[in-house]
Amino acid sequence: MACARVWIPDAEEVWKSAELTKDYKGGDASLQLMLEDGKSIEHKLDPKTKNLPYLRNPDILVGENDLTALSYLHEPAVLHNLKVRFMDSKLIYTYCGIVLVAINPYETLPIYGTDIISAYSGQNMGDMDPHIFAVAEEAYKQMARDERNQSIIVSGESGAGKTVSAKYAMRYFATVSGSASEANVEEKVLASNPIMEAIGNAKTTRNDNSSRFGKYIEIGFDARYRIIGANMRTYLLEKSRVVFQADEERNYHIFYQLCASAHLPEYKTLKLGGANDFLYTRQGRSPVIDGVDDSKELCNTRSAFTLLGINESYQMGLFQVLAAILHLGNVEIKERDSDSSIIPPNNHHLTAFCELVGVTYQDMSQWLCHRKLKTATETYVKTLSRLQATNARDALSKHIYAKLFNWIVEHVNKALITNVKQHSFIGVLDIYGFETFEINSFEQFCINYANEKLQQQFNMHVFKLEQEEYMREQIPWTLIDFYDNQPCINLIEAKMGILDLLDEECKMPKGSDDSWAQKLYNTHLKTCTLFEKPRMSNRAFIIQHFADKVEYQCDGFLEKNKDTVNEEQINVLKASKFDLLVELFRDEEKATSPTGQVQGTGGRTRLSVKPDKGRDSSSKEHKKTVGCQFRNSLQMLMETLNATTPHYVRCIKPNDFKQAFSFDPKRAVQQLRACGVLETIRISAAGFPSRWTYQEFFSRYRVLMKQKDVLPDKKLTCKNVLEKLVQDQDKYQFGKTKIFFRAGQVAYLEKLRADKLRAACIRIQKTIRCWLARKKYLRKRSAAITIQRFTRGYQARCLAKFMRRTQAATVIQKYQRMYVEKKRYRQKQAAALAMQTILRAYMARQKYQGLLRQKKAVIIQKRVRGWLARCWYKRCLRSIVYLQCCIRRMRARRELKKLKIEARSVEHFKKLNKGMENKIMQLQRKIDEQENRLVNDKLVGLESSYTVESERMRGELTRLRGVEEDNKNKANQVSSLLEELEKLRKELSSTQQEKKTIEDWAQTYKNEMEKMVSDLRDQNGLLKTEKDDLNRLIQEQSQQMTEKMTRAIAQETQQLETDLNEERSRYQNLLTEHLRLEEKYDDLKEEMALSSHVSKPGHRRTDSTHSSNESEYTYNSEYAELEEGSRTESGRNDVTRGIDTSLTLKLQKRLTELEQEKQSLRNELENKEEQFQRDDAEFKKARGAELEYESLKRQELESENKKLKHDLAEMRKSLLGDAATGAGAPGSPAYKVLLEQLNASCEELEVRKEEVLILRSQLVSQKEAMHHKETMTEPSVYADDVSKLKDADELKQAYVGLKDTNRSAAPDFHKLNEDGELWLVNQGLKETVRLLEHQLQTQRRTYDNEVESLRGELQTVKEENNRQQQLLAQNLQLPPEARIEASLQHEITRLTNENLDLMEQLEKQDRTIRKLKKQLKVYSKRIGEMGAGQAEGQTSPGQMVDEPIHPVNIPRREKDFQGMLEYKKEDELKLVKNLILELKPRGVAVNLIPGLPAYILFMCLRHADYVNDDQKVRTLLTSTINSIKKILKKRGDDFEMVSFWLANTCRFLHCLKQYSGDEAFMKHNTSRQNEHCLSNFDLAEYRQVISDLAIQIYQQLIKCMENILWPMIVSGMLEHETIQGVSGVKPTGLRKRTSSIADEGTYTLDSIIRQLNAFHSTMCQHGTDPELIKQVVKQQFYIVGAVTLNNLLLRKDMCSWSKGMQIRYNVSQLEEWLRDKGLMNCGAKETLEPLIQAAQLLQVKKKTDEDAEAICSMCLALTTAQIVKVLNLYTPVNEFEERVSVAFIRTIQTRLRDRCESPQLLMDAKMIYPVTFPFNPSSLALETIQIPGSLNLGFLTRV
Repeated sequence: MACARVWIPDAEEVWKSAELTKDYKGGDASLQLMLEDGKSIEHKLDPKTKNLPYLRNPDILVGENDLTALSYLHEPAVLHNLKVRFMDSKLIYTYCGIVLVAINPYETLPIYGTDIISAYSGQNMGDMDPHIFAVAEEAYKQMARDERNQSIIVSGESGAGKTVSAKYAMRYFATVSGSASEANVEEKVLASNPIMEAIGNAKTTRNDNSSRFGKYIEIGFDARYRIIGANMRTYLLEKSRVVFQADEERNYHIFYQLCASAHLPEYKTLKLGGANDFLYTRQGRSPVIDGVDDSKELCNTRSAFTLLGINESYQMGLFQVLAAILHLGNVEIKERDSDSSIIPPNNHHLTAFCELVGVTYQDMSQWLCHRKLKTATETYVKTLSRLQATNARDALSKHIYAKLFNWIVEHVNKALITNVKQHSFIGVLDIYGFETFEINSFEQFCINYANEKLQQQFNMHVFKLEQEEYMREQIPWTLIDFYDNQPCINLIEAKMGILDLLDEECKMPKGSDDSWAQKLYNTHLKTCTLFEKPRMSNRAFIIQHFADKVEYQCDGFLEKNKDTVNEEQINVLKASKFDLLVELFRDEEKATSPTGQVQGTGGRTRLSVKPDKGRDSSSKEHKKTVGCQFRNSLQMLMETLNATTPHYVRCIKPNDFKQAFSFDPKRAVQQLRACGVLETIRISAAGFPSRWTYQEFFSRYRVLMKQKDVLPDKKLTCKNVLEKLVQDQDKYQFGKTKIFFRAGQVAYLEKLRADKLRAACIRIQKTIRCWLARKKYLRKRSAAITIQRFTRGYQARCLAKFMRRTQAATVIQKYQRMYVEKKRYRQKQAAALAMQTILRAYMARQKYQGLLRQKKAVIIQKRVRGWLARCWYKRCLRSIVYLQCCIRRMRARRELKKLKIEARSVEHFKKLNKGMENKIMQLQRKIDEQENRLVNDKLVGLESSYTVESERMRGELTRLRGVEEDNKNKANQVSSLLEELEKLRKELSSTQQEKKTIEDWAQTYKNEMEKMVSDLRDQNGLLKTEKDDLNRLIQEQSQQMTEKMTRAIAQETQQLETDLNEERSRYQNLLTEHLRLEEKYDDLKEEMALSSHVSKPGHRRTDSTHSSNESEYTYNSEYAELEEGSRTESGRNDVTRGIDTSLTLKLQKRLTELEQEKQSLRNELENKEEQFQRDDAEFKKARGAELEYESLKRQELESENKKLKHDLAEMRKSLLGDAATGAGAPGSPAYKVLLEQLNASCEELEVRKEEVLILRSQLVSQKEAMHHKETMTEPSVYADDVSKLKDADELKQAYVGLKDTNRSAAPDFHKLNEDGELWLVNQGLKETVRLLEHQLQTQRRTYDNEVESLRGELQTVKEENNRQQQLLAQNLQLPPEARIEASLQHEITRLTNENLDLMEQLEKQDRTIRKLKKQLKVYSKRIGEMGAGQAEGQTSPGQMVDEPIHPVNIPRREKDFQGMLEYKKEDELKLVKNLILELKPRGVAVNLIPGLPAYILFMCLRHADYVNDDQKVRTLLTSTINSIKKILKKRGDDFEMVSFWLANTCRFLHCLKQYSGDEAFMKHNTSRQNEHCLSNFDLAEYRQVISDLAIQIYQQLIKCMENILWPMIVSGMLEHETIQGVSGVKPTGLRKRTSSIADEGTYTLDSIIRQLNAFHSTMCQHGTDPELIKQVVKQQFYIVGAVTLNNLLLRKDMCSWSKGMQIRYNVSQLEEWLRDKGLMNCGAKETLEPLIQAAQLLQVKKKTDEDAEAICSMCLALTTAQIVKVLNLYTPVNEFEERVSVAFIRTIQTRLRDRCESPQLLMDAKMIYPVTFPFNPSSLALETIQIPGSLNLGFLTRV
């Protein structure tokens, strides 16, 4: 059939997967296949057998927990399943039927912790994933159930992990079963492992810690199945390793441990060095193991020796022997000649050997090189060759080590043995597996022989189990052909077998390996097919073992079988002075096995083993060969195993390189064949390997049935369906409860189921796709129509809008154009007008200007023409003048010349002068005439004007004269101003220069500033940008810091809450441990009482002053004592109850101190008694002095009181004076408060004085009647009463009254009684008097202190006044505004401080007044009761009956019910018995108010407090606590009882708080409830004791609830299919799991919810506090979530997508329950978060990196180990699911690498949250509570 997947052989991978590409037809010689890598090949079939390749299982069956669940059972399927589980899922354990296959991971895995042990404890083997703990639990359970001894056989080759598996199995037994005694036997059993590993394990090429011997450890159990001891048998120690090691191997670990510690001082005597210094430790050339510290391992070995009782001297002796062996190996033997040898003298190694073992050097050197031969008549000493001597030396070393090994085993067994009778045992066999090497010798022959025997036993057991299964199911039994290796065993051990011939050859004088080989060839070569001879060798033989052919080399067989040691060497050692060595060889003749094992003693039962007749004499035993000894011990082992129920663990070594999680298919297949796993598979496959119950088959293959095929009878339904599905009747058989299938049928049914589901999926897909397509089409069509509608509407709207806009645009354009044209026209018009105006103006201006220019031109012309004319004229004139001048000059010159000539003559000169004189005279006359005429005219005018002007000038002169004076002055100023002006000019010039310089600088500076400003602007811009960035960054950082701080605060808060919860949890765990120890102590005491029938009385109470909080440990149960009828034993001490050793020692020490104190008190009492007789007369004499002293005291106190009043008055006046100064007004609030306070204090003093006087009068009036009090049996009562008298007057009056009473009681002692009570009364009075004197002195000092304090306050007020005056003076110096502000500020501060101080004083005074009033009322009431009692005739035994009684004058409260219940002391037993011990919770919870017993007890306690009876309070509380403990111990498994007393204990605790008088608990009380508060006793310490009791009850409630819920959780939350049909049952193997189908009797989710409802309703009926109910529900949900998640993490079959859906549905139902009950806020939902996330993890996609990121962000409540575990365990149930890839898991691990979390895999399901009891006051009034008659409490009296 094409597409079929098959397995084909492969040289590298052993088997390779391929897919058929072409259908196979009968007769085809080959198959066309395609490998997984896509390569096509042709696979040729075997022409002889024509066998087809093995078919491959469906993918959903790959990775199964049990190999027998595979449909096709064959070698490749087994190998592939193991590889997938080991490599992909990191699962090292797998079931193969009854065998557990364990693959060594070469890595430490976190799957062996105590939490894993707890998870597997009590579970069925098939219910959990494969584990060594599951095998151990199965063995332990079968031992207890079947009363049959068990064996766990651990086998495998070296390095496969046998020793570790055996170690974990023993650890499981030690943890689960515990110890039957206090000797810690389980620790000793585990401590034997490091010892045996040190002396019996070594490093080999395959394993760093290989066991080189076989051992069988029997762990003994008593009748209660607790470990009582152990016994060890060893087999075939590899002695040759002592003297020889191959490359890369080591000797036994102990040698290297000693060499590594040789430098330590305590090992100096051994004379050791490094491992490379000795021949026996350096041959392997690998003295160090990576990661192993040999010196540290030696410390562990020594610790284990010490734990097992081997002391230091024996340990050093052992190390001496081991060191001697190393030195002996270094002894060098030299060859003397070919037949003799010699040891050089003074060989230091031989010397060291002789010193260590205590023998002589000469003897040992003699017999190392010689031997003694005995004949019938003579004895010869023969020399040994060098080789023979060396062999003899090595033989001696091996023999010594073997003796030492046996001695250690013997002493280990002695340490593990006990005297308790053994009821049964579980044996753990750790033995070597089948071995085959390149060179196989005698050791491999014995090992393989042992494995042949074990394989035979294994085959027979498997066959037997198969046969029993078939017979139980009534299946027709057909003989199954399986491999029987009896012929191979016969070949080895039968007569004339290999061992027989070997022993015979050893007896021959000249026997050799060659002759023995020839005998083997001659005897077996032709007669036995299992024996073969190698072709190329005559010194070897081949045996066909069950696992493989092995070729053995005959060399050394005879020597190793003889194991001969020179007898003279043994005699030398026996003569040693070393005691331990002599002890090693002393008991040779007593050996009963090759290992020297001695049978244990002490009542241990042993399996009957046939005695060996050959063990009678030591000589015969010594001559037995190793092969014979091994055969006998093996026979004993097989008899032991056959007498037990075996359990098999097969260890597989995955690779030879010790690489973690690396799988080598070749090596794995080789070991699977060798260990018998494949044989188990073959036996199972030969019959009916697949088995289904009818219910499971119906559930899985319901899809293959039609509705008409389903019948009410499931069995008949399955038969009918199978007959239709499988035609061949031989392929299946119907049993009573199961259907048996041949191999491959389940795969066929799975294929049919997958095809049916695939067809259904296709139809569903088709329908859904059609529906989706149509829905998509309709959605698209509707969307298209909608889009069209909206589009068309949009287009129409757009068109309308366009038309409107067009019209609007047209109108706008019209008006716009009109406006533009109009504007343009107006602009043009305006422009034209402007232009016309401008033009006309311009033209006018031009015309005007033209005219103006013309006129100006004319003027200019005129002027120019005039000027030109004048210029011309002037030129002409000048020219004429010049010409005239020139002519005249010329003429003048001529004339001059003539004149000069004429001048030379006198006549001429005279003529000239005459003419000149005439002319001058004429001219002078003309001038004079003209001047005269003008002058006359002028003089006339001047005369007239002069007159006017003279007048004017006179005035002006006068003015000018003034001005002149001013001018003279100003002239001086002008000169100075001129000088100053000059100076200013100079300064101005310099200033101008400076200004110019400054302007230049300013310009430069301006330029620079502008440049700088521009730069600064740029920088400012940058800075603004940076500022914005920084602001943004700061905001972001601030936000981040805020978030960080918020997170940090949240984390810190969470951490503090966690620490607080841890502290609470630690404290509550200590209480739990204390309770457990108490119960253990009680049980032991009961056992001792039953065994001895002698009751041990406890200490009686002698001191009434013990603290009340010690009652829990100081007194025993009152009821147990009262039931015995002894009233005098009511205070029996039970100090040691329930306390651990340290606490017991402390209490014993305290008891000793109390005894000493008691003795000292007795001595003091005797002294006081003697002194009393002497002081009796002094009392009478001192009475007058005492009265005088008291009067003086009173007068002194009154004077002090007056003085205080005077001081107060002065202070008041001072305050009034201060107020007058302005510091404060008399009407100010501070002054009023202070004044009111002082007035109130004065009034209170007056009131108290009156009250004290009343008390004094009452005491004096009754002093004659009060000879003594009836209850005066303990002095502490008066001490307690007196301690409450705080006022001095009270103390004084009480003192006087007591003095009078003491004095009046003196006459006639015998009239009181005959029991010596008079002495007690007098002694008490005496002590009271002294105490009162002390109290008076103390009170005096107190009043002195108060006076001093008042004076100090007065001084303080004065200082404050002065300071305020100073401040006022300072304020006056300040400005007005500052003064007002400072005054107001100071005044506010002062008033605030004063108000605060006065308020504190007021509160303090109020509290003191209330307290004193309360005490006054109590004393008044007590005195009244005393008077009333005496009036009724209730006198004490010694009181005179006819004495007058004085009534009390204090007003009494009306007689109404005060909420108290009174009972007599003798009725206390009935009270506790009826109210606690015999009370039925159901009746009380249904018919009465919740918490009624608590209310009744508290009302009784209130009355005891009311009457101030401390003993009654203590006994009532102690009896209540002990009775509750007693009833809980008796019925601690009854949830209803525990819940009832938890509710009542909490209510009792709340009542103690609510009525304690503490203000913190009185906030919600009514005034009536406040009146009911306790008045005399502070029970805070008892509240702590009761709180601890409530914690113990709560933990008992949780445990009781766990016991009920635990069996329901896994079945209801995981296994039951709440949603039917979602998850199908996968095929299971031989290890059947619990069915997930809801059969009758199985628990479902509804069962869990019903139980939760029952819990909740019970607690509600009992009146449990709502907060406490929330805590209980939270704990319930935590248990449900933790147990479910833990089982999910340990069950591969539960990790699937469908199971995730089931879990989420179940969780939703639980959440719905919480919602219905209103408990969503109690934190219960959060406890389910890990389970919810695990369920989500099963359902989310698990492929891409995005999926990984989503998983990491989602699964915050799961640890990394849990997430990886779930992903590794994820298993598809159907073909449609896919497995999680390894790469995806690694991605998850990488992303979660940085998580800081615990590596623990499982949750702590036993963890209990710390409980708190929030205060919950009751609104119920005590006086309204009615006691029903059904409680039988009629003896209680309402008060």
